[in-house]
Amino acid sequence: MNFEEIYSQYYQRVFRLCIGYLNDRDWAKDVVQETFITVWQQQGKFKGESSIGTWIFRIASNHCLRQIEKEKRIPKGQMLRDVEDTPANSIEPRTAFLYKCIADLPESERLIISLELEDVDQKEIASILGLSEANVRVKIHRIKEKLSEKFKAYKE
Repeated sequence: MNFEEIYSQYYQRVFRLCIGYLNDRDWAKDVVQETFITVWQQQGKFKGESSIGTWIFRIASNHCLRQIEKEKRIPKGQMLRDVEDTPANSIEPRTAFLYKCIADLPESERLIISLELEDVDQKEIASILGLSEANVRVKIHRIKEKLSEKFKAYKE
């Protein structure tokens, strides 16, 4: 797979991962750009020990973590700008509320649920984050419970 194919196949998924993790559209775009620069530069070093997607998500996750550590700025309780930038009525209120709930999660949980929402296999999530598959399953279950509780409160 050449770089253009990799970029077109993974750009949106990496962007959604970064925005779910960073909660800032411009910041996420910067990290996505850094991610694909790294992919371009390191493409020859990819050994194929994991899927190309796992490798790219690990690079993106590492860039997100480094940026958070460097900046220490994640606005809490603020709706994602991407949701606000969509045309009126194009996103249903429940989806907007889901993004808000995800933005309120701790950083590690945002990353896990963002990967899960991108249909990344739990084995790959474990590999990306350096966790066991069992730990990832437990964390996903707990995150879903948290989000379900928030939705129950939202409906009331």
